[in-house]
Amino acid sequence: MSIQIVPLPADYLRRVREEGLDDLGQPVRRVTAEGGEPCRDVLRRAQPGEELILASFSPYVKPGPYHEYGPIFVLAHAAEIAVPLDALPLYPDQPDSYLRNRFVVRAYTEAESIADAELVTSETAEAQIAAYLARPDIAFVQARFPTYGCFACRIERGEYE
Repeated sequence: MSIQIVPLPADYLRRVREEGLDDLGQPVRRVTAEGGEPCRDVLRRAQPGEELILASFSPYVKPGPYHEYGPIFVLAHAAEIAVPLDALPLYPDQPDSYLRNRFVVRAYTEAESIADAELVTSETAEAQIAAYLARPDIAFVQARFPTYGCFACRIERGEYE
């Protein structure tokens, strides 16, 4: 099964970078990376000294009890590199891997309600995501960082099934 990582909305990135406002209408926080912060826009970890924005983001579009806002890091300036969106950002042999070795995957219905969740490793993640996306009741999957529970990425069925 092919997958598609959904990029952050371009309007969100423009707003946080140019207007300095997040999804809650709050001022963003501009920070200098210590190194290792998960940069959601480029699906990699920050390098020490990079300029980052820490801002609230909601990966949901529908109202309901699961609609939440949480902190994410993005680069303060748009990157000029193409970000692969057809595979999980898994590089377990690299210490700066975006998802690292363990993370949570949550399966959501079309109504954006959680249907299932699992703590996975870089070795088991793809099979678990494929199993979720094979279910007709699942619309998408989210990857979340296990310690703080922050949103890492949204995963949908790929264009070419």
